[in-house]
Amino acid sequence: MIATAPSAPQADSAERSLELAREVLRTEAAAVAALAARLDERFVAAVRLVLACRGRVVVTGVGKSGHVGRKIASTLASTGTPAFFVHPGEASHGDLGMITREDVVLALSYSGESDELRTILPIVKRLGAKLVALTGNTRSTLASLADVVLDARVEKEACPLDLAPTASTAAALALGDALAIAALDARGFGHEDFARSHPAGSLGRKLLTHVRDIMHTGEAIPRVDARASLADAVLEISRKRMGMTAVVDGDGRLAGLFTDGDLRRSLERGVDIRATPIAQVMTRGPRSIRPDALAAEAVDVMEANRITQLPVVDADGRLVGALNIHDLLRAKVL
Repeated sequence: MIATAPSAPQADSAERSLELAREVLRTEAAAVAALAARLDERFVAAVRLVLACRGRVVVTGVGKSGHVGRKIASTLASTGTPAFFVHPGEASHGDLGMITREDVVLALSYSGESDELRTILPIVKRLGAKLVALTGNTRSTLASLADVVLDARVEKEACPLDLAPTASTAAALALGDALAIAALDARGFGHEDFARSHPAGSLGRKLLTHVRDIMHTGEAIPRVDARASLADAVLEISRKRMGMTAVVDGDGRLAGLFTDGDLRRSLERGVDIRATPIAQVMTRGPRSIRPDALAAEAVDVMEANRITQLPVVDADGRLVGALNIHDLLRAKVL
């Protein structure tokens, strides 16, 4: 039997798919938007419990609620609230030992009647841990046991059968995000705090990498004395391969800068390389940066001034390093 390729969707079928997809997005958007109007003092109480927690926020849930709970736990942990996920089924077989009286348990169940949760929640309460319920049924068993109830009900699911958890999971996820971000703001959690939680990401590199971490130092710094000749500067540029050399005075303070571009312009003017002092052709008062500045600040200085190299100086103006665009690229700051 010869297999045949599936026929292309008919025009009416394609249009139905598009319209159904649009309806799903409209339904889920409406479900999330409706949460905003229902936020009240219960949400504030939940934020306060999270902020006052001396242990961890333990997130738990079954099925789709469990998948959403894992993401909420991850968001909490990365925004300043120590948190982890525990599956209620595993909790019944030993993982309850991970929960202490110092913790806050955030339990997710749209019906509020999940058997696995109903099994462990009375024990959680006896431990003395605080319980926040995120549910679509505020009259459920889960809600009755909770210290705070977050109402995540939706008018209908986005599924045309009104069965598959779709709008309800979108609403639960959004409400969990709202809780995490409200706690983030109340803690004063900032860019550098976020970077410390994400050291491998681009934001982490930008906020944690300093100029001193990537600059050239010691003998690798291209430099000549202010009394040197242009020929000496050209040799130094060639040796150090940074496309420039710093010019320093007798005390090691930065007096000027001479780059490949400056050399080309000097040659175009017919300057005698051997007879001309570097002090006559160098750029005086060049842009520089401190070693304790963020590497991202060096990027801003280079982009604003359309340059690709920066001498690095200390508080007294003494040359302590050199940086170019390739260093920033290798550090993945740019």
